[in-house]
Amino acid sequence: MTKVHVGVGSNINPKKNLRLAIQKLQERFGALNISPVYKSNSVGFVGEDFLNLVIGFVTYESIENVLKIIETLHQLSGRKRTREKFLSRALDIDLLLYGNLIYKSELVTIPRPDILEYSFVLKPLSVVAPDLIHPLTKKTIQEHWQIMNKKKNSLEIIDLKIT
Repeated sequence: MTKVHVGVGSNINPKKNLRLAIQKLQERFGALNISPVYKSNSVGFVGEDFLNLVIGFVTYESIENVLKIIETLHQLSGRKRTREKFLSRALDIDLLLYGNLIYKSELVTIPRPDILEYSFVLKPLSVVAPDLIHPLTKKTIQEHWQIMNKKKNSLEIIDLKIT
């Protein structure tokens, strides 16, 4: 079995879409380790704030199948694929870590570089997996959170019942 972590975000009907993601991931993978929800400003464009969280689970699924499941969830939320990288999203699920795998393809880079770039990814990951060793840096996720420039991407924890 492989421990997988995904980042989940939404700024279009976020409560509904985060619930959808949690429900469908739980149906597929069983027990989930879910971080608190954090509100952050949109990055790279002017738009509504995002609600973000990280979910951990274990699976026997291949990395390719996990990516297919993520894409199915995007479609269920009504997400439309465009070439634009920075825009509002009904649901944005990113595969962050797949065990301790270091992997790169046309579809995905694992570990996802966003982990070390954005507090809205790193902070919730540090809550669900503080002692996890980043496969490239060999530092714990908590160590990375301690050294991150938190002013660059401010966060607000949201007391939001989504499960």
